[in-house]
Amino acid sequence: MSPGRGGTPRRTVPLERAEALRLLAAAPFGRIVFTADALPAVRPVNHLIGDGGEVIVRTQPFAGLARAALGRPAIVAYHADEIDPVRRTGWSVLVTGPARLVTAAELAAEYARRLGPWGDPHGGVVIGIEPTLVTGTRLIEEVPV
Repeated sequence: MSPGRGGTPRRTVPLERAEALRLLAAAPFGRIVFTADALPAVRPVNHLIGDGGEVIVRTQPFAGLARAALGRPAIVAYHADEIDPVRRTGWSVLVTGPARLVTAAELAAEYARRLGPWGDPHGGVVIGIEPTLVTGTRLIEEVPV
């Protein structure tokens, strides 16, 4: 437990996989984490959850995502959260798994349309992240007994 503002204790509670994915689906954006030149890199992107449960993002083909763009999976992480900075409560979800370029032209176009542009409206690639590992926590106020 750690105190929030005003000294009210806070506690982290692990989230079940289904709840973590539900929260992730409702988040407006997150961050894709990948390796670029042997260093960690993080980029903000918006996302949606595909019919198969994969996290779908549209982003620029950064060097660390080149494996996915070439059809070979690249292991990435995807993080989203919603934290109230005043109350210091909220949740955080992390999905880790292989990322692959969405190659089916009609499906990629549909995902791109639904995601909209994050930066360049005509650029970017659509990537699906298989949610191999899904972890999440909720930060809650400790209720006095």
